[in-house]
Amino acid sequence: MKHEIELKFVEILLQNYRLPVYYIEDMNVEPKPLPSALHLRKMLGVSYSFKFVMNLLKKQCKPNTIYQVKDTLRCNYIFFMLPEDEERDQPSYVCIGPYTAVAISKQEIYMIANEHKIPPNFMPQLEQFYVDLPLISSENNLLNIVFTLGQFLWGNLDSFTYQQIEDHLDHSTDQPEMNYDFTSPEDSLLNMQLVEERYDLENQLIKTVSQGQLHKAELIIGQITQRQFEVRNSNSLRNTQNYLIILNTLLRTAASKGAVHPYHIDKISSKYARKIEQATSEETCSALIKEMIRKYCLLVKNHSLKGYSLLVQKVVSQIDYDLTADLGLKAMSSLLNVNSSYLSTLFKKETGTTLTEYVNRKRIEHAIFLLNSTNMQIQVIAQYCGIPDVNYFTKIFKKYIGQTPKEYREQIINL
Repeated sequence: MKHEIELKFVEILLQNYRLPVYYIEDMNVEPKPLPSALHLRKMLGVSYSFKFVMNLLKKQCKPNTIYQVKDTLRCNYIFFMLPEDEERDQPSYVCIGPYTAVAISKQEIYMIANEHKIPPNFMPQLEQFYVDLPLISSENNLLNIVFTLGQFLWGNLDSFTYQQIEDHLDHSTDQPEMNYDFTSPEDSLLNMQLVEERYDLENQLIKTVSQGQLHKAELIIGQITQRQFEVRNSNSLRNTQNYLIILNTLLRTAASKGAVHPYHIDKISSKYARKIEQATSEETCSALIKEMIRKYCLLVKNHSLKGYSLLVQKVVSQIDYDLTADLGLKAMSSLLNVNSSYLSTLFKKETGTTLTEYVNRKRIEHAIFLLNSTNMQIQVIAQYCGIPDVNYFTKIFKKYIGQTPKEYREQIINL
């Protein structure tokens, strides 16, 4: 197939948005396998929207045109005819969707149910359908991806057009009937499938964050929407905050599996618990999601004790806990009640550096943080880093950074 590489690339890219991509060669055959959204739609008997798209493909789809369709179930599709198939008797099509561009509230779901005469006892399945439906809040990003694909398919932006179509409820004779199968034995199986999918994504997120893999974690979190969690009241901000509380708990678990000391986990978890409760808008909550993912991944990268023996873990945790303490070999050996020579040998074997070298690096890292984020005097910073002698502090700082603390700060100011 021509442009197979470009189409495959876009297909993989859209998987990160949980967006299915179909290649339709026969109008009378549903694409397989069906994702959970269309599988549930089929269970509901709501073949209406898919048939609506198929009718549009047959009647209205023109070459060199990208269509965006919104149907009466508030679902969106993007579809177009493949250019190499335009001359065939039965051309092939690409169909992206379904997805929704805005969050569908519970009230809107009731309105949709009323429009389509869906009985009340079938509401849980309908609500679950909208929970599973991908939410693309920034539709411009999706269209940019599709338009870029269009340039590869047809040569340039001027070689194709873009058309929006909105379906209006019309029970005319050519509209397919809505049939509902309320006794389908697949109901409970599908609900189990949806829950299993969510838990699988959560487990993937925990594994990825526990390894500090930020880019993978960001892709996974894009596939988990807060709509997949229980809606407990009509306040959308409160529901989003509840989702963030759940996410904070998942990330705590991930950091713990990443062998981060509970001290660090508790600090960051408490910080975000406060931020979540103080959030005043859904925009703030959205920014918090990205921030939390990033900070927890960095926490694992910077503080993971994985691979260290219990003794070395205790040493590293003590260093992280208080840089101003006496962290010399003699003091640490006494604190942990072990032989100093044994501790020295074990620490270097597992970390690749001496205890003194490790402590000095940690203290200088903290000094850089304070120089970048405060206007404290250098002698005060030295004390906060556990080196009361400012001259010795300056000597150690220059050894690792190549500049004195004063030179480093002046460089920051001049940037």
